[in-house]
Amino acid sequence: MTPRLPALDMHAHIDVNIDAAELVQLPGIVFAACRTLAESRAAQQRRDLRVVWGVGCHPGLARNHTNFDAAEFEDLVTGTPYVSEIGLDGSSKGGLARQIVTFDAILDTLQRHPRLVSIHSAGAHDEVLAALAHRPIRGAILHWWTGSPEQTQRAVELNCYFSMNASAMKRIDALGQLPLDRILPETDHPFGDRSAPQPRMPGSTTSVETALGRHFGSSAVQVRAVAWRNLSQLVRDTGCSALFNRSLLNQLAAAS
Repeated sequence: MTPRLPALDMHAHIDVNIDAAELVQLPGIVFAACRTLAESRAAQQRRDLRVVWGVGCHPGLARNHTNFDAAEFEDLVTGTPYVSEIGLDGSSKGGLARQIVTFDAILDTLQRHPRLVSIHSAGAHDEVLAALAHRPIRGAILHWWTGSPEQTQRAVELNCYFSMNASAMKRIDALGQLPLDRILPETDHPFGDRSAPQPRMPGSTTSVETALGRHFGSSAVQVRAVAWRNLSQLVRDTGCSALFNRSLLNQLAAAS
């Protein structure tokens, strides 16, 4: 059986200067994460039907914190339903203190402008959860989550969703209780899909759907349908549907 809906990839990295023709044949709808505000500004000039370009400020890049401009970030957020990649990185040489200042400023903006938000938390799970508890937002998606069962339970209580890639699926049993109605697939191409089968490209989440199906005792087709319903719920929760193109809105309507 061929799923009626396309694959869904909630976090991938794509060169913002890529030729539009190369994105037309992507195997799914892709939410593209940007790493800097400059990249995000360039991305907002694009009109790719199968790609939702995000506004990002990757926490692992020190220059993102020394040069962070909250007003610029807020201006960019008004033009997209998706914010990615933001958060905290415990392995960054710059340490967490400066990152937390940036993350708090971003969360302040997202409290005023709810969006779908893909959050980096590697090596800083407790700190990310503490920030989300202090400044609650709608639409939080913990990207490539690797927390403990206790941290996972706390994230669920904070109404977080979880996006899973091929690498994350290898330790899904160690994460604790991940509710299926909070799960979304991702590739995190070209980082999180290195162990995935070919073709390794944005939107290619079939192997993740299959693995999720095995984990939850379901099928890949059913997992895809649930993922789209989860996305539809996030869009309703954040109230940012007007920022999606008509084609994607039609798919969201079909899913729900």
